[in-house]
Amino acid sequence: MCALAAMDSVPAGQRSADAAFLLIAALKAVRAFQPNPMPIGVERLKKRAEFLRVASVRRKWAAPGMVLQAARDPSPQKADVARVGFTVTKKVGNAVVRNRIKRRLRAVAREIIPNHAEAGWDFVLIGRAKTTDRQFDELKSDLRTAIGKVGADTSHRRSKS
Repeated sequence: MCALAAMDSVPAGQRSADAAFLLIAALKAVRAFQPNPMPIGVERLKKRAEFLRVASVRRKWAAPGMVLQAARDPSPQKADVARVGFTVTKKVGNAVVRNRIKRRLRAVAREIIPNHAEAGWDFVLIGRAKTTDRQFDELKSDLRTAIGKVGADTSHRRSKS
């Protein structure tokens, strides 16, 4: 709004360039103050090398709604957080479908991983074609089961002690 109010004092010839600059600056400022989409104690995997390292461990579980790959994070400074990455292959559908699947997986991970996954693990959630049609509660159940099957469940670790 302040970007639009400042436009009143700009001469008409310079309005379009200045308006574009102010609008871009305002959007960047808003984006900078958006909250972190992942809860505290959960971070994102973003680099290809991180995804490849998790895949190379070959610890995975396939559920109807997703495939979960997991690996312990070798770095000691990341021992207090769980990290998660999301991917969907082009076989599943076009970009709109793939992005919808990733949004659903992010929402499931936001709810399940902080409460059910042990810190110090890296997870990669791979979307499947059935992810779009599967009920949200079923996706949550799939993720809880997969975390337990790969051995990264917090309740599993506590019961052994």
